[in-house]
Amino acid sequence: MASRLLARSLKAQSPRASTSSIRCLATASPSQPITKISRLPNGLVVASEHQPHAQTATIGVYFDVGSRHDQKAGVAHFAEHLYFKGTPTRSLKQLETEVENIGGRLDAYTARELTSYTGRSLASGVPKMTEIIGDMLSNPKFETAAIDAERSTILREAEEVSKDKQEAIFDHLHAVAFQGQPLGYDILGPTANIQTITKEDLLEYRQQNLHADKMVFAGAGAVDHAQLVELAQKHLAAFPTGPDPMRRVKTPKPQFVGSEVRVRDDTWEDCHIAIAVEGVPASSPDYWTMTVIASIMGNWDRSLGAAPLLSSKLTHIISGASLANSFRHFNLSYADTGLWGVHIVTENVMNIDDTVHFTLKEWQRMSMNPTGAEVERAKSQLKAATLLSLSDEGTKSIVEDIAKNIFTHGTRLTPKEIEEAIDAVSVEDIMRVAKEKLWDQDIAIAAMGRTEGLFDYARIRADMSSMIY
Repeated sequence: MASRLLARSLKAQSPRASTSSIRCLATASPSQPITKISRLPNGLVVASEHQPHAQTATIGVYFDVGSRHDQKAGVAHFAEHLYFKGTPTRSLKQLETEVENIGGRLDAYTARELTSYTGRSLASGVPKMTEIIGDMLSNPKFETAAIDAERSTILREAEEVSKDKQEAIFDHLHAVAFQGQPLGYDILGPTANIQTITKEDLLEYRQQNLHADKMVFAGAGAVDHAQLVELAQKHLAAFPTGPDPMRRVKTPKPQFVGSEVRVRDDTWEDCHIAIAVEGVPASSPDYWTMTVIASIMGNWDRSLGAAPLLSSKLTHIISGASLANSFRHFNLSYADTGLWGVHIVTENVMNIDDTVHFTLKEWQRMSMNPTGAEVERAKSQLKAATLLSLSDEGTKSIVEDIAKNIFTHGTRLTPKEIEEAIDAVSVEDIMRVAKEKLWDQDIAIAAMGRTEGLFDYARIRADMSSMIY
């Protein structure tokens, strides 16, 4: 799926305004190093977090666009591959050699609302890494021979993704929840598009979307902010300011469609089910409330064997009756909508109806009688998971967190601000949002594998409104 220069993954965000001169802001808390933010005249944001004891650095160029902005499904992801195929001044071999000479690594991925190009190296390699990424992104060749050669690579990647049950179920969920709309498209694109994407398609996507006012150049670790600003001015100045910086605000909100898709395959030993209601945007005041509700519902995997120690009531119900192998709740938020729900994996295929019934019953309970104790536990767990993820995963996760926060909020939230936002969620907030988003709402369902035990859509949908706890 990835070359030795590349690695990929998935995720989302929104816009911000440009300024006419360089400004530097800073966000900080006692437990977090300062995040410095500068905005260049063309709208490009430079942001960094210096860590005094770090010997290595991660830098990244992030675009506030992704497959959702494809004029032809699959173009954004295809373009990502082509940026690594050389420039007029660097062949593919030279590109690889220069990265290896500084002990570096380049990674990239395309998501529905985000495209990322990151580099990791020793502190001394930051200027060269920035130069290389800037050259790749500013001067792609998009040669016909390279485009044709890359088709087979992307088709193989698509085949691998289709075999990844977790990725496949969420692709199906998006496709059914946002039917016929760009947010529902497969990030890699259908086979027919992969086989026919042209240089003109790639150039059109680049011209329409890769603008400085939709970019963040971020760094973390052994980085110097003033140096990053200088490097951005030198190597990323070729990107123009977009003709309409607020274009995405004017884009019609995707229509959530209550519907289902089932891919039955009796050769599987299990069934994967994803059920979701329409969620909220990442910038919504109810974002953290929805996230706390997901935390109350919880996650569980029978291989961990920890059900008696977990606070989620649903965990005890499902584990106690051996209804499923695992489940996890999610809150996926985009610029103007979202998906909130659960992913269930079960080999107990003849009792899927019970698994779904008890899950939805717990969802409904949130609008009637969530307890103060479970809300407080969920908030503590969420704060720990959110903040520990940044400290445990290194500078790459910090760089990505910086970029996503800037796209969504215009700045980076500090740990204190995150804690305060989570602490502010009350039992009354849980009940209000659950009544608005979970009670008697349309649902999208995607199921794969041994689906014969899953009740029909109308029956499941009726459970969303007929339960009395």
